[in-house]
Amino acid sequence: MKKTIPLVEIVSTGRFLPPSVTTNADLESIVDTSDEWIATRTGIKERRLAGNEISAAQMGAKAGVDALDKSDLNASDIDLIIVSTATPDRLLPSMACDVQALIGAVNAVAFDVGGACSGFLYGLTVAEGHIATGHATNVLVIAAEKMSSILDWNDRSTCVLFGDGAGACIVQNSAGSRGIIGTHHGSDGNLAELLHRPPGGLVQMSGQEVYRNAVRSMALASERALEDAGMKAEEIDLLIPHQANVRIIESTARYSGIPMDKVFVNVDRYGNMSSATIPVAMDEAIEQGVLEEGMNVLTVAFGAGFACLLYTSPSPRDGLLSRMPSSA
Repeated sequence: MKKTIPLVEIVSTGRFLPPSVTTNADLESIVDTSDEWIATRTGIKERRLAGNEISAAQMGAKAGVDALDKSDLNASDIDLIIVSTATPDRLLPSMACDVQALIGAVNAVAFDVGGACSGFLYGLTVAEGHIATGHATNVLVIAAEKMSSILDWNDRSTCVLFGDGAGACIVQNSAGSRGIIGTHHGSDGNLAELLHRPPGGLVQMSGQEVYRNAVRSMALASERALEDAGMKAEEIDLLIPHQANVRIIESTARYSGIPMDKVFVNVDRYGNMSSATIPVAMDEAIEQGVLEEGMNVLTVAFGAGFACLLYTSPSPRDGLLSRMPSSA
């Protein structure tokens, strides 16, 4: 669906990353691997692991509070909380309900979305729909993932890839010409076995097939989102892709026609945090001055389905894009 004007915009972002850093060298004592093997194949040098000290919900709450601190809102102003997670601490209630209690958002409806690596972008689209229909005004969208809790630490093909963390943003009705201006989502259930987690089990992945399908799907999603917005690749100022590994990022940028100097990459420091990668990257890009006001920003993810979102950041006159520093 083509959007003539944006319906919603992101007014603040936040993140939380566990303080414990695990390097590739650290993993050499756990599994048959090496720093050289991991870095050359994935671009990952280190990742954050939460351990037993903090839950996924607590990470999500901390990211949400960070986003609130950078806005002019209190927790009681939030009327909807959407949490994307593939690693809930428990099946019932939803993690969003746990986050609601932790941050004191007493007036918020709260529910989860399950889209794995694509989940944050799904959450933004759900937030857009609730705001557009008048069912919500201030929406807190969070992606919180404790991937270390669902990994087989004897499987070097998967355990070296992932990390833990959480990112968040607050979404409101667009106050001007800036905001979400194009989206594209898709799914192919026939590929489910390429990356899955059986009931009560651990993550299983067919790496080469995931790579091929990820590049193809993310490039296609980018193309469709640009068409949705009536834009071309050369009009994109910044690409923030899902941070799975650097080869997928480079291939996606190449097939999308976007040079790497316009691509934000932090997979080297955090690994694949599933749905948390994009909001964490967005928050870092703002903090570092890479994502500036007035930019056209393209985000794209592949996981349990694929998704792409084209966002035009607030211009200086709109004055909504927070630049306050956040903790890591």
